[in-house]
Amino acid sequence: MPIDTGRIEAAVAELIAAIGEDPTRAGLRSTPHRVAQAYSEFFAGLDVDPLSHLSETVDLAEGETGEAVIVRDIEFRSICEHHLLPFLGVAHIAYVPDAKVVGLGRLPRVVDTLASRPQLQERLTEEIADAIDRGIAPLGVLVVLDAVHQCVSSRGPRQAGSSTVTVASRGKLSETSSRAEIISLIGGPHW
Repeated sequence: MPIDTGRIEAAVAELIAAIGEDPTRAGLRSTPHRVAQAYSEFFAGLDVDPLSHLSETVDLAEGETGEAVIVRDIEFRSICEHHLLPFLGVAHIAYVPDAKVVGLGRLPRVVDTLASRPQLQERLTEEIADAIDRGIAPLGVLVVLDAVHQCVSSRGPRQAGSSTVTVASRGKLSETSSRAEIISLIGGPHW
């Protein structure tokens, strides 16, 4: 279902009026349109199947499996479904190939698609791991997200320096020793 920008504009105009402002005031007149355009971008992943990004793979030859593939510091932004405020962070993805690998640029697309929906960080982490697990059937998957939430930093507790880390693992990378090795590589030096 496409995003209904007209309804968003009407809702934002009503919200502006509800806080006691004049939605026709010069500085606010275009705000409903700007918010509708921003929401179209923020929620663009609602109509996209994340598995579509993993459909083009490269088959590995017999005996080429076993070592981890890690993509670190994938920047993302999402909107917290509780307050409709952004959370910004980085994703780190590791997988151990079985029979196929995927282009490295495909993994950030999976993250972006799933982050471009109303989200909870905990669910987003699990959804990324599930998509990679289903899309390329690796021996193991590990996803680590580290994000700053505007609902924590700009309201309520106002903890501007805090971040939230979530982890999801599947298969071989659920084993303590394998997971610890990958996490140390994620946090290690960036050459």
